[in-house]
Amino acid sequence: MKIVVATHNEGKLVEIREILADELGDLANKIELVSAGSLNLPDPVETGVTFQENALLKARFVAQRTGLPAIADDSGLIVDVMGNAPGILSARWAGKHGDDEANLNLLLAQIEDIPDDDRTARFRCAACLVEPITSEEDTADYRSGDDFDDGDGMEDVRETVVVGEMPGTIVRHPHGTNGFGYDPIFLPDDQPLSAVQNGELLTSAEMTPEQKNAISHRGKALRALVPAIRDLVENE
Repeated sequence: MKIVVATHNEGKLVEIREILADELGDLANKIELVSAGSLNLPDPVETGVTFQENALLKARFVAQRTGLPAIADDSGLIVDVMGNAPGILSARWAGKHGDDEANLNLLLAQIEDIPDDDRTARFRCAACLVEPITSEEDTADYRSGDDFDDGDGMEDVRETVVVGEMPGTIVRHPHGTNGFGYDPIFLPDDQPLSAVQNGELLTSAEMTPEQKNAISHRGKALRALVPAIRDLVENE
């Protein structure tokens, strides 16, 4: 079964494959993951006001254009004292999308005077699976290379949306070079046993990919999506 991941980041496919292999065992071998980027699909405009809405928007966009099941996620940082900002604006908090350093520095400046005990935050991720039921004609058109009808051929659809969170606090200075975004200033509540024993707690950017993935908001959300994926594959 082919499932499209609504992303242009091939690294995200690797992460999802690993999770499916861990959770589904041999059943994962029946799934072929492909990215929206590999199919030359553009990114949709994210007009949702929540992570759930944007994740659904992206998955629906891909499913409607391919006639295939689609997985999508949307995530960001929520800082309690900032009224849950930057939230869905996390990637463009300083004005330019994807400028990690500018976003991070602006956030630190905005909460500079906030006491350590009040710098609580959490990463949140919404993940979804959209399973379209399309007419055979429209699906055949797409697979033959013709343009897929933007939804007119969509007869029915099943949608599953789940949420994962990673709680923590915002430290005052960046630490670590792994990860991306706000990872250097985010100190997860869940820590590797070795870090706790050594008394040296790690930011997300100081953790190995394996340590971070085990506790991350995206990992939790994707694992929560596994039962719906299992049902899809088993009932193909």
